[in-house]
Amino acid sequence: MATLQVKQVFSDYQGQEVLKGLDLTVEKGEIVALLGPSGCGKTTLLRAIAGLQAISHGCITINDRVVADDGCFVASEQRGVGMIFQDYALFPHLTVADNILFGVVTRDKAQRKARLEEMLSLVKLEGLAKRYPHELSGGQQQRVSIARALAYEPEVLLLDEPFSNIDAKVRREMMLEIRDILKQHNVSAVFVTHSKDEAFVFADKLALFNEGRIVQFGEAEKLYSQPSDKYVADFLGMANYLKAKVVDTHEVETSIGPIVSNNKLNLSVGAEVELLLRPQDLHLTCATDGAGEVFGRRFLGNICQYQVKVAQSLLEVHSTNLDLVAGQRVDIVYQNHNLVLF
Repeated sequence: MATLQVKQVFSDYQGQEVLKGLDLTVEKGEIVALLGPSGCGKTTLLRAIAGLQAISHGCITINDRVVADDGCFVASEQRGVGMIFQDYALFPHLTVADNILFGVVTRDKAQRKARLEEMLSLVKLEGLAKRYPHELSGGQQQRVSIARALAYEPEVLLLDEPFSNIDAKVRREMMLEIRDILKQHNVSAVFVTHSKDEAFVFADKLALFNEGRIVQFGEAEKLYSQPSDKYVADFLGMANYLKAKVVDTHEVETSIGPIVSNNKLNLSVGAEVELLLRPQDLHLTCATDGAGEVFGRRFLGNICQYQVKVAQSLLEVHSTNLDLVAGQRVDIVYQNHNLVLF
């Protein structure tokens, strides 16, 4: 069942159209990352879902209840939405306990105490209930903001770049920890980030933005391996492009030799295309008459990052073969036969 549905949503800001007909569905217990560069509309959509930004057209529903459309606008506090911000947004004059319980409706003391203890245990802050935000580390403050959002029992949890202020050494561990918490509680969440690495670790699915539109939506691995266009391919990782010509229904000819596709190519024979090559899918071997020449070499620990010149192209290759040097001729074999052609 879908917890959140966004249908053909448009939104203007200061006379400029920011969101341009967005569609997005978040299933129960699913974590979706809104991913893209600054200014592409990610945070505007998050604010529109939260009720902090008006929409000019379209419809937003939460658990089948319309919260925004052309004739309806439900106030933010009545949407059942929890928010976790980049800067934690804790009340500095309130203790950890009071911050966590701020949005809890019940006034029953026993219930409030039980909820507090549950949340403190959940985010591993037992014994810190009486401290104030300034007495906590950045990671601890973010844990308090997470506990506060979950104590409210939201129908949808919205996270606006929640890890950007966390020390890099503990960021990944914390992302995995919070992901586990959300999964344990079957919470539907929408997460804004400009970092593909954060999105890969934290989210179930990615919605990749470009200039107010979602250009591709789905599981991270699918978007990485089957990008819809060059924008998606480049945003999600290093991409090489090699000119190719379709020679039959399952094969293309390139400057590194013929490459056979596992799947039928829906292109006419003779069509000139560009083949997407990820650096880790290219294998190098020494060959005096090889098609490529090592142009540059960079040692990265367990792999080397090579730049290899082939015809008019310069390819980046990540290889466990650490013995190659600049000027050396090499054969290049493409090891992935699920071809992506543009």
